Amino acid sequence: MQQAAAGGDGAGIEAAFVTAAGRLTQLLWDQAAASVRFEDVAPVSAFPVVPGRRWGPGWWWSATTGRHVVHGSAAMRTQLMVLDRNPDVTGLAARPVRLLWRDTADGRARSWVPQLFARYADGTGLLADCPSSPTAGGERAQRARMILEAACARVGWAYRRLEPPPAVVAANLRWLAGYRHPRNQGPPGLQAALSEAFAGPRPLADGTAAVGDPLQVLPAVYHALWCGHLTTPLDEPLQEEALVCADAERNGGGVEKRLDASGGPGKG
Repeated sequence: MQQAAAGGDGAGIEAAFVTAAGRLTQLLWDQAAASVRFEDVAPVSAFPVVPGRRWGPGWWWSATTGRHVVHGSAAMRTQLMVLDRNPDVTGLAARPVRLLWRDTADGRARSWVPQLFARYADGTGLLADCPSSPTAGGERAQRARMILEAACARVGWAYRRLEPPPAVVAANLRWLAGYRHPRNQGPPGLQAALSEAFAGPRPLADGTAAVGDPLQVLPAVYHALWCGHLTTPLDEPLQEEALVCADAERNGGGVEKRLDASGGPGKG
């Protein structure tokens, strides 16, 4: 299928993706965005293995979907972690679509494969890249950014080059992510006991000890902090004196600064 020139409104763009049957298919972008569940399709291209590079492709187990999502860099894994914790996100996928267009300046065919896709509860989508620095990808990435922003805006979605969260926030999220699996929520009644113990802001160690043996209770505390049932300021080191409180919307209190996909203050 020949690509039309992409205009400033995102028109003339096509999407290539792999169907459930494993067949590479190409549709007009508007049609694909409306009909394809990109959160369920396989990557349209693999992440390269570069000899000598300290980081290679890996897998992130998503608490949102209960499935693994491939990632190609430490920066991408961090953004997967942030999106996986966002309560508005219902689906995640890596490299599910290639966008194709023809450059209006020189008539050459262009394409770009965003690293991440996230589906939100309202049905909209996010296409995103996870650069390690603002200048990563050079001029080609910046040209693609303009095209992808217009294409996503055309269908009510968003495209972002996600900035890494602050170092302290990232470290706290990595720690909490280690307890994201439901097996860490503890026996029946423990989450209710935590909500009662942390009904008001209280030091983490103090509230944990009030519920029971810290060795048994702490995994459930960290799981509740990951899920948002308990909250704490993530821009401060997570330690025994950190103030923890039951979430305002879920359990009647809250002190945590939520993060959206860009690592800044977000929804919820």
